[in-house]
Formats: sequence, C-alpha cells, structure tokens
Amino acid sequence: MAFVRVCAVSDLEADTPKAVDVDGEAVALVHTDGEYFAIKDVCSHADVPLSEGDVEDCAIECWLHGSRFDLRSGKPTGLPATRPVPVYPVRVDGDDVLVSLTTNQEYPQ
Repeated sequence: MAFVRVCAVSDLEADTPKAVDVDGEAVALVHTDGEYFAIKDVCSHADVPLSEGDVEDCAIECWLHGSRFDLRSGKPTGLPATRPVPVYPVRVDGDDVLVSLTTNQEYPQ
C-alpha cells in the first residue's frame, strides 16, 4: 500500500474539507474529532466536489443537494445519494498527512 504525502497537518482546519490530488485522483481530506479521513472528492449523486461541503458528526454533506456520506465508510447517510463513494487510508507521520489510494472496499458504479 503506497502512501503519498498530500499536505501538512497544519494545513488542515478541523471540520473543514480540503481538496487534494493523490496521483491524479481528486480526494477530500478531513480532520474531525481528532481523526483524519480521505474520501473521493466527487458526490455519487451529482458529480460535484464534496470538499466544498460541510462536515458534522463524522459525515460530509454535499453542498448541492444535501447528500451525506459517512467519512469512515463512504456510505450515504442522507438522500438523494444512494451509492457510496470510496474512502482511502490516511496516515500521519510527524507533520505530514499521507493518503493511499489502495482500498479493500468495493463500490458499485
């Protein structure tokens, strides 16, 4: 599992998503409740960036139609989205935040 440095810990504000590029993949990075999460930066309902949405209760909400996704699993927790989005492993090494695009989860298209 290859991890890529995406930013410094100090670059992240709590509960504020940050759009990052991981080997050409758009990823929304989130620091909330003392944990770090990485989720594909595309809503499965409307194809808009999740990084422009709000974070609350370990979920990210799409700004366009209000779909919500669990940051731990990528599963939708609020309509109109019905399909999950991929989540990726995150690791913190000193002040570096690293993300791997490797995932063991399967996501229907």
